[in-house]
Amino acid sequence: MSFSDIHTPVLLERCVELLAPALAHPGAVLVDATEGMGGHSEALLERFPEVRLIGLDRDTDALRIAGERLARFGDRVTLVHTVYDGIAQAVASVGVSQIDGVLFDLGVSSLQLDEAARGFAYAQDAPLDMRMDQTAGTTAADIVATYGEGDLRRIFERYGEEKLAGRYARAIIAARAEAPIERTGRLVDILIAATPAAVQREGRGHPAKRVFQALRIEVNAELAVLDRAIPASMDLLRVGGRIVVMSYQSLEDRLVKRDFADASASTAPAGLPVELPEHAPRFRLLTKGAELAPDEERARNPRATPVRLRAAERVRDDRTRETA
Repeated sequence: MSFSDIHTPVLLERCVELLAPALAHPGAVLVDATEGMGGHSEALLERFPEVRLIGLDRDTDALRIAGERLARFGDRVTLVHTVYDGIAQAVASVGVSQIDGVLFDLGVSSLQLDEAARGFAYAQDAPLDMRMDQTAGTTAADIVATYGEGDLRRIFERYGEEKLAGRYARAIIAARAEAPIERTGRLVDILIAATPAAVQREGRGHPAKRVFQALRIEVNAELAVLDRAIPASMDLLRVGGRIVVMSYQSLEDRLVKRDFADASASTAPAGLPVELPEHAPRFRLLTKGAELAPDEERARNPRATPVRLRAAERVRDDRTRETA
Protein backbone atom coordinates (compact mmCIF):
# COMPACT_ATOMS: atom_id res chain seq x y z
CA MET A 1 0.00 0.00 0.00
CA SER A 2 1.37 3.43 -0.95
CA PHE A 3 1.38 6.49 1.30
CA SER A 4 -1.20 8.14 -0.97
CA ASP A 5 -3.59 5.28 -0.18
CA ILE A 6 -3.53 5.98 3.56
CA HIS A 7 -3.30 9.78 3.52
CA THR A 8 -5.15 12.29 1.35
CA PRO A 9 -3.84 15.83 1.99
CA VAL A 10 -6.59 18.45 2.29
CA LEU A 11 -6.66 21.31 -0.26
CA LEU A 12 -3.31 20.17 -1.64
CA GLU A 13 -3.41 22.04 -4.96
CA ARG A 14 -4.63 25.25 -3.34
CA CYS A 15 -1.80 25.12 -0.79
CA VAL A 16 0.74 24.62 -3.56
CA GLU A 17 -0.75 27.50 -5.55
CA LEU A 18 -0.64 29.89 -2.60
CA LEU A 19 2.91 29.00 -1.54
CA ALA A 20 4.37 28.83 -5.06
CA PRO A 21 5.38 32.51 -5.45
CA ALA A 22 7.38 32.34 -2.22
CA LEU A 23 9.13 29.05 -3.01
CA ALA A 24 10.03 29.41 -6.70
CA HIS A 25 13.63 30.49 -6.15
CA PRO A 26 16.87 28.67 -5.26
CA GLY A 27 17.46 28.16 -1.56
CA ALA A 28 13.86 28.77 -0.49
CA VAL A 29 13.05 27.40 2.98
CA LEU A 30 9.63 25.96 3.79
CA VAL A 31 8.44 24.99 7.26
CA ASP A 32 5.65 22.44 7.46
CA ALA A 33 4.63 23.15 11.04
CA THR A 34 2.29 20.15 11.19
CA GLU A 35 4.23 17.54 9.23
CA GLY A 36 1.85 14.65 9.86
CA MET A 37 2.39 11.89 7.32
CA GLY A 38 4.12 14.26 4.91
CA GLY A 39 1.55 14.55 2.14
CA HIS A 40 1.73 18.31 1.66
CA SER A 41 5.51 18.32 2.11
CA GLU A 42 6.02 15.61 -0.49
CA ALA A 43 4.05 17.52 -3.11
CA LEU A 44 5.87 20.78 -2.41
CA LEU A 45 9.30 19.13 -2.52
CA GLU A 46 8.40 17.58 -5.87
CA ARG A 47 7.06 20.80 -7.39
CA PHE A 48 9.96 22.96 -6.16
CA PRO A 49 13.20 20.96 -6.53
CA GLU A 50 15.38 23.59 -4.83
CA VAL A 51 13.23 23.99 -1.70
CA ARG A 52 14.59 22.98 1.67
CA LEU A 53 11.99 21.63 4.11
CA ILE A 54 11.94 21.82 7.89
CA GLY A 55 9.11 19.60 9.13
CA LEU A 56 7.77 19.83 12.68
CA ASP A 57 5.52 17.45 14.58
CA ARG A 58 4.91 16.48 18.19
CA ASP A 59 3.80 12.98 17.14
CA THR A 60 6.76 10.59 16.88
CA ASP A 61 4.70 8.08 14.86
CA ALA A 62 3.92 10.78 12.30
CA LEU A 63 7.57 11.80 12.06
CA ARG A 64 8.60 8.19 11.47
CA ILE A 65 6.13 7.81 8.61
CA ALA A 66 7.04 11.21 7.15
CA GLY A 67 10.71 10.28 7.34
CA GLU A 68 10.08 7.16 5.28
CA ARG A 69 7.90 9.03 2.80
CA LEU A 70 10.39 11.87 2.31
CA ALA A 71 13.62 9.85 2.49
CA ARG A 72 14.15 10.14 -1.28
CA PHE A 73 14.65 13.90 -0.93
CA GLY A 74 17.79 13.35 1.15
CA ASP A 75 19.34 16.34 2.90
CA ARG A 76 16.69 18.71 1.57
CA VAL A 77 14.54 17.52 4.51
CA THR A 78 15.03 18.09 8.23
CA LEU A 79 12.41 16.71 10.62
CA VAL A 80 12.15 18.04 14.17
CA HIS A 81 10.22 16.55 17.09
CA THR A 82 8.56 19.61 18.59
CA VAL A 83 5.22 21.30 19.13
CA TYR A 84 4.70 24.01 16.52
CA ASP A 85 5.02 26.88 18.96
CA GLY A 86 8.68 25.83 19.05
CA ILE A 87 9.07 26.91 15.43
CA ALA A 88 11.65 29.64 16.10
CA GLN A 89 13.92 27.32 18.07
CA ALA A 90 13.51 24.53 15.50
CA VAL A 91 14.43 26.81 12.61
CA ALA A 92 17.41 28.28 14.48
CA SER A 93 18.64 24.78 15.38
CA VAL A 94 19.29 24.03 11.71
CA GLY A 95 21.05 27.33 11.07
CA VAL A 96 18.20 29.23 9.41
CA SER A 97 17.21 32.78 10.39
CA GLN A 98 14.38 33.54 7.94
CA ILE A 99 11.96 31.37 6.00
CA ASP A 100 10.01 31.72 2.76
CA GLY A 101 6.89 29.73 3.51
CA VAL A 102 5.08 28.09 6.40
CA LEU A 103 2.13 25.71 6.33
CA PHE A 104 -0.18 24.76 9.20
CA ASP A 105 -2.69 21.92 8.83
CA LEU A 106 -4.28 22.08 12.27
CA GLY A 107 -6.35 19.70 14.35
CA VAL A 108 -6.15 15.96 14.79
CA SER A 109 -4.36 14.12 11.99
CA SER A 110 -5.59 11.24 9.86
CA LEU A 111 -3.01 9.01 11.53
CA GLN A 112 -4.30 9.86 15.00
CA LEU A 113 -7.95 9.42 14.04
CA ASP A 114 -7.38 6.13 12.24
CA GLU A 115 -5.34 4.49 15.00
CA ALA A 116 -8.06 3.46 17.45
CA ALA A 117 -5.66 2.89 20.34
CA ARG A 118 -4.84 6.62 20.46
CA GLY A 119 -8.33 7.35 21.86
CA PHE A 120 -9.24 10.31 19.64
CA ALA A 121 -12.33 8.77 18.06
CA TYR A 122 -15.56 8.39 20.00
CA ALA A 123 -16.77 5.76 17.53
CA GLN A 124 -14.16 3.21 18.64
CA ASP A 125 -13.50 1.85 22.12
CA ALA A 126 -9.92 2.52 23.21
CA PRO A 127 -7.86 3.80 26.14
CA LEU A 128 -8.81 7.41 26.91
CA ASP A 129 -5.50 8.95 25.87
CA MET A 130 -5.72 11.71 23.17
CA ARG A 131 -2.09 12.83 23.49
CA MET A 132 -0.61 13.91 20.15
CA ASP A 133 2.83 13.37 21.68
CA GLN A 134 2.66 10.00 23.40
CA THR A 135 6.06 10.47 24.98
CA ALA A 136 4.83 13.00 27.54
CA GLY A 137 1.93 14.83 29.09
CA THR A 138 -1.46 14.36 30.69
CA THR A 139 -4.01 12.00 29.15
CA ALA A 140 -7.73 12.55 28.74
CA ALA A 141 -8.26 9.85 31.37
CA ASP A 142 -6.19 11.92 33.81
CA ILE A 143 -8.37 14.97 33.16
CA VAL A 144 -11.63 13.04 33.51
CA ALA A 145 -10.34 11.51 36.75
CA THR A 146 -8.99 14.64 38.45
CA TYR A 147 -10.77 17.80 37.22
CA GLY A 148 -13.54 19.16 39.37
CA GLU A 149 -17.04 19.73 38.06
CA GLY A 150 -16.38 23.42 37.44
CA ASP A 151 -13.21 22.79 35.42
CA LEU A 152 -14.85 20.08 33.35
CA ARG A 153 -17.75 22.38 32.62
CA ARG A 154 -15.34 25.17 31.68
CA ILE A 155 -13.41 23.18 29.11
CA PHE A 156 -16.58 21.65 27.62
CA GLU A 157 -18.07 25.15 27.23
CA ARG A 158 -14.91 26.87 26.05
CA TYR A 159 -13.28 24.26 23.84
CA GLY A 160 -16.33 22.25 22.79
CA GLU A 161 -18.94 25.04 22.78
CA GLU A 162 -21.17 22.42 24.38
CA LYS A 163 -24.58 23.61 25.59
CA LEU A 164 -24.93 20.65 27.96
CA ALA A 165 -21.50 21.20 29.53
CA GLY A 166 -22.80 21.37 33.11
CA ARG A 167 -24.96 18.30 32.70
CA TYR A 168 -22.09 16.28 31.21
CA ALA A 169 -19.65 17.43 33.91
CA ARG A 170 -22.03 16.29 36.66
CA ALA A 171 -22.56 12.93 34.95
CA ILE A 172 -18.81 12.33 34.74
CA ILE A 173 -18.30 13.21 38.42
CA ALA A 174 -21.08 10.81 39.43
CA ALA A 175 -19.84 7.99 37.19
CA ARG A 176 -16.21 8.19 38.27
CA ALA A 177 -17.28 7.88 41.90
CA GLU A 178 -18.46 4.38 41.02
CA ALA A 179 -15.47 3.32 38.87
CA PRO A 180 -12.59 4.98 36.99
CA ILE A 181 -13.37 6.21 33.46
CA GLU A 182 -10.42 4.84 31.51
CA ARG A 183 -11.81 4.03 28.07
CA THR A 184 -13.54 6.02 25.36
CA GLY A 185 -16.45 3.56 25.20
CA ARG A 186 -17.42 4.11 28.83
CA LEU A 187 -17.20 7.89 28.48
CA VAL A 188 -19.41 7.76 25.40
CA ASP A 189 -21.98 5.66 27.28
CA ILE A 190 -21.99 8.19 30.15
CA LEU A 191 -22.52 11.11 27.78
CA ILE A 192 -25.30 9.38 25.85
CA ALA A 193 -27.09 8.47 29.08
CA ALA A 194 -26.83 12.11 30.24
CA THR A 195 -28.27 13.52 27.01
CA PRO A 196 -32.03 14.19 27.10
CA ALA A 197 -34.00 12.21 24.52
CA ALA A 198 -35.36 15.44 23.06
CA VAL A 199 -31.84 16.69 22.39
CA GLN A 200 -30.88 13.42 20.75
CA ARG A 201 -33.92 13.73 18.48
CA GLU A 202 -32.83 17.22 17.41
CA GLY A 203 -30.04 15.66 15.38
CA ARG A 204 -27.30 18.05 16.47
CA GLY A 205 -24.64 15.38 16.18
CA HIS A 206 -23.27 12.66 18.41
CA PRO A 207 -23.46 13.58 22.13
CA ALA A 208 -19.74 12.85 22.53
CA LYS A 209 -18.46 14.93 19.61
CA ARG A 210 -17.98 18.26 21.36
CA VAL A 211 -16.79 16.76 24.65
CA PHE A 212 -14.13 14.73 22.85
CA GLN A 213 -13.01 17.84 20.97
CA ALA A 214 -12.77 19.77 24.24
CA LEU A 215 -10.77 17.04 25.96
CA ARG A 216 -8.38 16.77 23.01
CA ILE A 217 -7.77 20.52 22.99
CA GLU A 218 -7.17 20.53 26.75
CA VAL A 219 -4.84 17.52 26.67
CA ASN A 220 -2.69 19.04 23.92
CA ALA A 221 -3.06 22.73 24.91
CA GLU A 222 -3.91 23.30 21.26
CA LEU A 223 -5.29 26.84 21.44
CA ALA A 224 -2.54 28.14 23.73
CA VAL A 225 0.08 26.62 21.44
CA LEU A 226 -1.59 28.07 18.33
CA ASP A 227 -1.84 31.49 19.99
CA ARG A 228 1.96 31.52 20.25
CA ALA A 229 2.78 29.71 17.02
CA ILE A 230 1.07 31.92 14.43
CA PRO A 231 2.78 35.20 15.45
CA ALA A 232 6.12 33.37 15.86
CA SER A 233 5.91 31.88 12.37
CA MET A 234 4.91 35.22 10.81
CA ASP A 235 7.91 36.87 12.45
CA LEU A 236 10.21 34.36 10.72
CA LEU A 237 8.95 35.11 7.21
CA ARG A 238 11.09 37.28 4.94
CA VAL A 239 9.42 39.90 2.69
CA GLY A 240 7.55 37.96 0.03
CA GLY A 241 7.22 34.97 2.34
CA ARG A 242 3.81 33.36 2.73
CA ILE A 243 1.83 31.61 5.45
CA VAL A 244 -1.04 29.20 4.80
CA VAL A 245 -3.21 27.94 7.68
CA MET A 246 -5.96 25.32 7.51
CA SER A 247 -8.28 25.18 10.54
CA TYR A 248 -10.99 22.62 11.24
CA GLN A 249 -13.04 24.26 13.98
CA SER A 250 -14.15 27.78 14.75
CA LEU A 251 -11.96 28.32 17.81
CA GLU A 252 -8.79 27.79 15.78
CA ASP A 253 -10.03 29.86 12.86
CA ARG A 254 -10.89 32.82 15.11
CA LEU A 255 -7.31 32.95 16.42
CA VAL A 256 -5.87 32.81 12.90
CA LYS A 257 -8.31 35.44 11.65
CA ARG A 258 -7.37 37.75 14.52
CA ASP A 259 -3.62 37.41 13.99
CA PHE A 260 -3.94 37.94 10.22
CA ALA A 261 -6.19 40.98 10.74
CA ASP A 262 -3.72 42.54 13.17
CA ALA A 263 -0.75 41.97 10.85
CA SER A 264 -2.55 43.33 7.79
CA ALA A 265 -3.84 46.50 9.47
CA SER A 266 -2.23 49.93 9.53
CA THR A 267 -0.92 51.05 12.89
CA ALA A 268 -1.20 54.75 12.04
CA PRO A 269 -2.82 56.82 14.81
CA ALA A 270 -6.35 58.00 14.08
CA GLY A 271 -6.44 61.36 12.32
CA LEU A 272 -2.91 61.17 10.91
CA PRO A 273 -3.14 62.84 7.47
CA VAL A 274 -0.50 60.63 5.82
CA GLU A 275 0.42 57.05 6.68
CA LEU A 276 4.12 56.87 7.51
CA PRO A 277 6.08 53.85 6.22
CA GLU A 278 6.54 52.45 9.72
CA HIS A 279 2.75 52.34 10.16
CA ALA A 280 2.08 50.40 6.95
CA PRO A 281 0.71 46.85 7.27
CA ARG A 282 3.32 44.10 7.58
CA PHE A 283 1.20 41.55 5.71
CA ARG A 284 -1.43 41.44 2.98
CA LEU A 285 -4.22 38.89 2.95
CA LEU A 286 -4.21 36.39 0.07
CA THR A 287 -7.70 35.03 0.66
CA LYS A 288 -11.01 36.80 0.99
CA GLY A 289 -12.15 35.52 4.33
CA ALA A 290 -11.74 31.80 4.91
CA GLU A 291 -11.82 29.52 1.88
CA LEU A 292 -13.68 26.21 1.94
CA ALA A 293 -12.84 22.99 0.14
CA PRO A 294 -14.70 22.60 -3.17
CA ASP A 295 -17.74 20.32 -3.26
CA GLU A 296 -15.96 17.62 -5.25
CA GLU A 297 -13.12 17.41 -2.71
CA ARG A 298 -15.54 17.23 0.22
CA ALA A 299 -17.37 14.40 -1.53
CA ARG A 300 -14.10 12.57 -2.18
CA ASN A 301 -12.48 13.27 1.20
CA PRO A 302 -14.97 13.88 4.05
CA ARG A 303 -12.19 15.20 6.30
CA ALA A 304 -12.02 18.27 4.04
CA THR A 305 -15.61 19.23 4.93
CA PRO A 306 -14.91 21.50 7.94
CA VAL A 307 -11.65 23.05 6.66
CA ARG A 308 -11.21 26.83 6.65
CA LEU A 309 -8.12 28.09 4.80
CA ARG A 310 -6.50 31.51 5.26
CA ALA A 311 -3.25 32.82 3.78
CA ALA A 312 -1.14 35.97 3.95
CA GLU A 313 2.08 37.38 2.49
CA ARG A 314 4.71 39.49 4.23
CA VAL A 315 5.03 42.86 2.47
CA ARG A 316 7.09 44.86 4.98
CA ASP A 317 9.98 43.94 7.26
CA ASP A 318 10.03 45.89 10.52
CA ARG A 319 12.69 43.77 12.20
CA THR A 320 15.62 46.00 11.23
CA ARG A 321 13.90 48.99 12.81
CA GLU A 322 13.10 47.02 15.96
CA THR A 323 16.65 45.76 16.49
CA ALA A 324 18.53 48.83 15.36
